[in-house]
Amino acid sequence: MLQSEVMPVDMKVLTEQIYQYKKGVRHLSLYTFNKKYRKAAILKLQHQNINYIIQPVNDTSINLFFGKKECLDAIAPMLERPLCKLSAEEDFILGTLLGYDVCVQCERYCSLRKKK
Repeated sequence: MLQSEVMPVDMKVLTEQIYQYKKGVRHLSLYTFNKKYRKAAILKLQHQNINYIIQPVNDTSINLFFGKKECLDAIAPMLERPLCKLSAEEDFILGTLLGYDVCVQCERYCSLRKKK
């Protein structure tokens, strides 16, 4: 049996993100994947006592945010709507908390502000 059959690529990526979180590389992670792996992903996070929030994306995909409770508490109100509906400020906060390059986030913020 091939390794990809044992652990689907979706779960391999999640495993790497959990590893980075546990090592302190990031405090908050976002993983978008096929919802057929939802149960396995949740069990993996629960087994390691990692806090998470699930946000539906469409009929087949979900966003899985996980990390420090403080970070999840800060973004929870934003996740009541699709990410494409975030304000420029919310987009900036989320991107920064996810560990995206701050200068790129500043450029993105300015660009989003100009559009509005």
